[in-house]
Amino acid sequence: MSDLEVSIEQEISQIAMGKPHVVLVGAGASRAALPHGDRSGKRMPLMGDFTEIVPVARTLERAGVQNPHTNFELQYAAIASDPSKSDLRTELEHIIYSYFNSLSLPDEVTLYDLLVLSLRSKDVIATFNWDPFLIQAVRRNAAAKASMPRIAFLHGNVLSGYCRKDAVHGTKGTRCSKCGEPFEPSRLLFPISAKDYHADPMIANAWKFVEWALSNAFMLTVFGYGAPSSDQSAMDLLKGAWGGSQRRNMEQVEIIDVRSEDDLTSSWDAFIHTHHYDIFATFAESWIGKHPRRTGEAYLNQYLFAKFISDNPVSPLKSLPSLWDWFRPLISVEEANQRNDRSSP
Repeated sequence: MSDLEVSIEQEISQIAMGKPHVVLVGAGASRAALPHGDRSGKRMPLMGDFTEIVPVARTLERAGVQNPHTNFELQYAAIASDPSKSDLRTELEHIIYSYFNSLSLPDEVTLYDLLVLSLRSKDVIATFNWDPFLIQAVRRNAAAKASMPRIAFLHGNVLSGYCRKDAVHGTKGTRCSKCGEPFEPSRLLFPISAKDYHADPMIANAWKFVEWALSNAFMLTVFGYGAPSSDQSAMDLLKGAWGGSQRRNMEQVEIIDVRSEDDLTSSWDAFIHTHHYDIFATFAESWIGKHPRRTGEAYLNQYLFAKFISDNPVSPLKSLPSLWDWFRPLISVEEANQRNDRSSP
């Protein structure tokens, strides 16, 4: 390889490595991360079994709602559009907030611990989930002293907060670093018939950030998000930020889901350029699972430089300290590279 080829390769690497790996997280990710429930055994709902797991069916039945076990989003949209049912709407919102607010990660290592440690500060996790698990995972893995991805809550979250005065995102129970006021709790429920994500400043800010991240991403991972037809507003925003498959002829899309390939490629067709996609049934099979904290390097070597790459999956570990020990060599290399960058002229 000539000196010119080396310099071009290095230049491409520097440009590409600054781009984020964006991960879209849906309810299926929480179900996969906690198949036996949270610390106290509470189950993770999908939209199909939402009213069976989150205790809203009895309230709906008492209010005379027909077919209370059908799609909850449709039920809520009808209730929210009826001013005479404002008390019922408030009661449902309280039940749902209380359920998700009560959830907690178990002591053992979960997929969410792996996810936040397997990405870096340049990367972005955009979640549609109300549960607190991502924030809890970031908090309890702080002892690893690793940079971790930025997180955006596209549908609100029980642990997220916002300062309207300073447009600052934070966590519930803490205060804005600028004005010192407590963060305002996040709103969770948006009727599907009127999901105007730009109307709520907290949600609008999150979407603006994710749109930027998607437009600059080198890889998109969709983890357990079903791209529901009921949330066309979200899909339109995601498609607009991605820019269409024909404009992303080098970017890779991976989908972690148990649905059929035909179903998944149909849902995400607007994001996939020809054969530039992978579908995996488990997190361990994914690029993140096989190349933790190095998805960018693996991507460049395989797709741009046509080099052989070997997998480096995380060893099966049950305790968080042992997980941090496993990641320490990767983190140490990153720290050394940062020191070298700062010392370079």
